[in-house]
Amino acid sequence: MHQLIETSEELSKVAFGFMASKALFGGLHMDVFSAMADGPKTAEELSTLTHVPTNRISTLMTALASIGIVGRDDTRYFNSPAAESFLVRGAKYEFGDYLRYQIDQQMYPFLQQLNAVLDGSLEEDAVDSYAHWMSDSKQAMLYSEAQHAGSLGPGRSLARFVDLSKAKQLLDVGGGTGAMTISLCNAYPDLNATIIDFPNVAEIGWKFISDAGMVNRVRYVPSNALECEWPTGQCAVLMSYLFSGVPGTEVPGLLRAAHDSLSPGGTLMIHDFMVDHDRRGPELAALWQLQHMAFTPDARSLTVEWLSTELAEARYASTEVMEMIPGMTKLVVARKKSH
Repeated sequence: MHQLIETSEELSKVAFGFMASKALFGGLHMDVFSAMADGPKTAEELSTLTHVPTNRISTLMTALASIGIVGRDDTRYFNSPAAESFLVRGAKYEFGDYLRYQIDQQMYPFLQQLNAVLDGSLEEDAVDSYAHWMSDSKQAMLYSEAQHAGSLGPGRSLARFVDLSKAKQLLDVGGGTGAMTISLCNAYPDLNATIIDFPNVAEIGWKFISDAGMVNRVRYVPSNALECEWPTGQCAVLMSYLFSGVPGTEVPGLLRAAHDSLSPGGTLMIHDFMVDHDRRGPELAALWQLQHMAFTPDARSLTVEWLSTELAEARYASTEVMEMIPGMTKLVVARKKSH
């Protein structure tokens, strides 16, 4: 059982947590972590490098030091190990653009309509669906490019977790810019893929596919996956973060569509935010589900147990469950019966 909040100080940390995240986003926007990549810096040095007045950079760095994202010796600030690995531009596992663009510039504004989603007063012309949101080319580009940066790491993990050495055809439903498809195709040279996503997203994604040198191995179906016809004869079907962005009532139909698309013995991979059956956490998965509900009001809060039941109803033979991003996402792997 998770420890319950007992003091006003603990409650304040939760209530004011948005300030900590905004400090992180501010540091990314000013690129202070890259400025310290070659060694510790004083506030004055950071001011010169970032073109931010010393009093402002000092206040920002003090906030970042207070929450442990950076450290400080007598006079200089330095990156924490996590900041060095994930927030410095060009680092192998860097995902700063994902935080700076998608989370700060898109997800935070969406949360302003959460109360209206909860009480049902959201106006009809508000952005209340993923499809509506992705119809805006500028929003689609901002989201897709940031999501690509955030999905490369999980894509590499997926390639290690699931053996697709015998697979020839992959269908990536709602695959965005193809980050996971690219990771899987890199790991399995005989794999070819089809990605279904909205036209604006497909146009952006094609650049990433081209840059990865996979134009002969990957094709797009530029459409809404809930409305288009899916290719058949697939060895594997991937749905990553798809169920969080659609109404919960659509999930059973998506599972059936994947079943029809798969060849006998084919593999279905579902990667998404999933909370525990007792609904006490984990914290990150629960908060991400709440955030997604802000623009998909009818989204379902997924648990492995509910999803496993739906997979059995859709006639999948077996399921495996593993943690993908610790404390945040899970991977459910199901297989279509061979006969």
